[in-house]
Amino acid sequence: MTAATPDARMAPHIARPGPHAGMEFREFVGLIAAMMAVVGLAIDTMLPALPAIGSSLGVADENRRQLIITTFLLGFGVAQLVYGPVSDRFGRKPMLIAGAAGYALTSFFAAVAPSFELLLAARLLQGVAVAAVRVVTVSVVRDCYGGRQMARVMSLAFMVFLAVPVLAPSIGQVLMWFLPWRGLFAALTVYALLLLGWIMARLPETLHPEFRRPIDPVSVSRAIGRSLTARQAVGYMLAQTALSGALYGFINSVEQIFADTFHAPRLMPLVFAGIAGMMAVASLTNSRVVERLGTRRVSHSALLCYVAAELVHLGIVLSGHETIVTFAVCQGIAMFGFGLSMSNFGAMAMEPLADVAGTAASVQGFVTVVAGSLIGYWIGQHFDGTTLPLTIGFALAGVVALAIILVTEGGSLFRPRMGA
Repeated sequence: MTAATPDARMAPHIARPGPHAGMEFREFVGLIAAMMAVVGLAIDTMLPALPAIGSSLGVADENRRQLIITTFLLGFGVAQLVYGPVSDRFGRKPMLIAGAAGYALTSFFAAVAPSFELLLAARLLQGVAVAAVRVVTVSVVRDCYGGRQMARVMSLAFMVFLAVPVLAPSIGQVLMWFLPWRGLFAALTVYALLLLGWIMARLPETLHPEFRRPIDPVSVSRAIGRSLTARQAVGYMLAQTALSGALYGFINSVEQIFADTFHAPRLMPLVFAGIAGMMAVASLTNSRVVERLGTRRVSHSALLCYVAAELVHLGIVLSGHETIVTFAVCQGIAMFGFGLSMSNFGAMAMEPLADVAGTAASVQGFVTVVAGSLIGYWIGQHFDGTTLPLTIGFALAGVVALAIILVTEGGSLFRPRMGA
């Protein structure tokens, strides 16, 4: 990477203290992780509260409660189309400030919602606000790093923020020992305000002035066209979408699986933490090996591990030998493969699009989250009291993702390209 690229110019601005608002590398990674964690907090702390929310607001259909998750994801996905081009024009920091402030406000509205419909409206708007933080966070990292360095930063951030799904259900459960379910949204309001203060006080603007892009139909359409025609970007975006659909199906179904299938709702936070913890282990592993082995070798091997684990799991379920132990072990192995794959897929999808990073992050986020959430909702709505629908969904997602990668890479796996 030459000194003429934005990556080379901006990385020192972030990695070393500046005269004004420069950040050390560790603080930068910590803030990136905190901003990425807003999504996990908004989703996973809700899982133990779904029965209480349904009972309080008169929602008798257990599958309908999944809308609390899916509505948030739809708002989160659709709004991503807006923030990338806007951040490419006005800079990253203003969008992050607006997103964090909106997150705080909509969390407060959710806390006081008097009906299920108004709660869903608040969740939709909460997703819209969170989208600003999530999209612009990816753009901030791309402003500062590229290739294997970007994958390393993302892995370190993933390692920190993936502690959120490990701990969030337990945090939600503990809060509900002392507070009604509305207290969870109050806690999200406090978190958003703290994040807002950190961004305003410490984060410098990472978009170099000469790389700001005007907002006009021609410019935006060209950037979107680049995002949807670059073979590598599209292929890895679609692979991410397939795997994300499986993940959202798991999130939608997991509370019911532990309550209705295994009759062990109290074990849900603990087992969920163990399964999600495998993603954190995967991200730590990735941060240690990706610069040496390359994103393709790591992610392609991980995807094969994911597919193998889910095919074995499907065989166990079909044979009638599924237990809470086999569920936890197989899902844990699959999530390890998922964690290794996703951060690298994201880096590779963004790699050819450095000059339109904001718009590219928006397009990729829109496709991945909206399509993934609809796939996940479809999987969740097929819950029938067993783990079979979820296991079939996971296995199909892995096979589809593998087929997409093979097409993208011309039929071969593991070959490094472009320094990745």
